[in-house]
Amino acid sequence: MDLVEISPNTSPPVCKIMDYGKYKYSAQKKAAEARKRQKTVEIKEIKLRPMIDDHDYDVKMRAMLRFFEEGDKVKITLRYRGREMAHQEIGTKLLDKIKTDVAELAKVEQDARFEGRQVVMVLAPR
Repeated sequence: MDLVEISPNTSPPVCKIMDYGKYKYSAQKKAAEARKRQKTVEIKEIKLRPMIDDHDYDVKMRAMLRFFEEGDKVKITLRYRGREMAHQEIGTKLLDKIKTDVAELAKVEQDARFEGRQVVMVLAPR
């Protein structure tokens, strides 16, 4: 048995008589169990173009819904090429359509913002 100081900053300090090796072992096991149970949130990326076809859009939406069911965040990257920069309203309509389609499953964590020739938006599951 050991004399272990529990709270050194209180007045008077609190001490306890216990088996310190057993205490360290149980604390280590508790920490390992907590690490095992925690879920790391990943950010999955979906890349789109403004002139995406209907079927391609549906495939991307199915992947996005699967990511939300797994509890992951989704980063949507809309990339403009060439003259598509002259018609940015098509891209904003597409992003608005995505927002409305996933409104019941996800919330907008970071709204659409330009980064050069691409627009980035981050969605998180509800």
